[in-house]
Amino acid sequence: MGSIEICLVGLVVVIVSILWLRLHAFLGLLMGAFVVSILTPGVGVEAMNRVAEGFGTGCRKIGILIALAAIIGQCLLVSGAAERIVKGLLALFGVKRAPVAFLGSGFVLGIPVFFDTVFYLMLPLVRAFSRTNPKVYLLALLSVVAGASMAHSLVPPTPGPLLVADRLEVSLGVLIPAGLMLGVVTISVGYGYARWANRKFEITYREIEAPQIEFEEQKELPGLGWSLLPILLPLVLISLGTFLGVKGDLPESLQIVSGKNIAMALGAGMALILAAKYCELKKVINEALSSGGVIILITAAGAAFGAVLKDTGIGSELSGIVGSGGGVLLLAFVLTALVRFAQGSATVAMITAVGIVAPIVLEAELGFHSVYVALAIGCGSKPLPWMNDSGFWIVSKMSGMNEIETLKTFSVMLSLMGVVGFAVVWLASVLMPMG
Repeated sequence: MGSIEICLVGLVVVIVSILWLRLHAFLGLLMGAFVVSILTPGVGVEAMNRVAEGFGTGCRKIGILIALAAIIGQCLLVSGAAERIVKGLLALFGVKRAPVAFLGSGFVLGIPVFFDTVFYLMLPLVRAFSRTNPKVYLLALLSVVAGASMAHSLVPPTPGPLLVADRLEVSLGVLIPAGLMLGVVTISVGYGYARWANRKFEITYREIEAPQIEFEEQKELPGLGWSLLPILLPLVLISLGTFLGVKGDLPESLQIVSGKNIAMALGAGMALILAAKYCELKKVINEALSSGGVIILITAAGAAFGAVLKDTGIGSELSGIVGSGGGVLLLAFVLTALVRFAQGSATVAMITAVGIVAPIVLEAELGFHSVYVALAIGCGSKPLPWMNDSGFWIVSKMSGMNEIETLKTFSVMLSLMGVVGFAVVWLASVLMPMG
């Protein structure tokens, strides 16, 4: 059996396990890794060890980062810092431009906080705003979705981009600013579609019977600067360290603090200081690590899946078919989109696709920086969301829209952002290869 056939069998195992057998993504990826390793010629009795090695390597490289990101996200929620960011941007943009504030807030909070949590957090403000502005309810709602969903797929330390960067050997200091810049473009496209959809479909504010998360009106909130610091500090340190390192002007002290683990630890420390004023830190950390631990398992299983795929020789075989350059970009985008369509999760789609694409990238002469492949994978995780996506149902049920309305708005907007984002990546790889 050739490497491509083995790869396809592995993909089928992952998708069937998650979609039809309803197994957890961790088990699905692990089963796919075992099957691929067993089918790979020459591995034999070492199959189990190869999976374990890949899993351990994944934990070593990204486990600490994901755990620290989970702590930052949880601390932002319990301290009121996340609420302050949203309200601060609302005050900056004013009531008339509130949807723009929702867009920006969703994007900023989507960097350390998972999409569903950002949506639940911001929905009460969206609904409060829409009660007095019912005709722009859809615009406000989709603005939150656009911002949070793109950050989730483009900007580390969210798990998908984090593992993609590791597998493609792309520095976080390069991917973070690149993801931020592409994110601004794609959420602008999403916002434009949201404005058009708001006029076209006339989906106005609706009261729904569902539990709502209400903000505490009397709660003292931290300042906006302090609220943003746990997010911005690690992003700036990592990016600055990479930029100065390329120029050869990186002092030893900055070299230490700009390391990805130290920078994230400093951000987590700032977040813990904020949270200490409002609740028991032990409880916050336990809740953060409880959710973060699940993500670490999934991403490490994805790393194991990628490691055993590399052993099959898939990189050499596929590079002979797709060539290099634009062919690799297109493969990365289309493959991620297809996996997303098949099983629903954007993160799992990115983790699965990069396992196939990474061996090609590491062996081929692309003609441009591999960060573009990482961005293409991120954009590929957006198209074709439908009923097998948990985010689809969260938006549908919590907004009061039916399935058809959600498909026409949520699904189309995410697909449009992904396709336009990929076109921008393709163009940038030609005009600014950085190779």
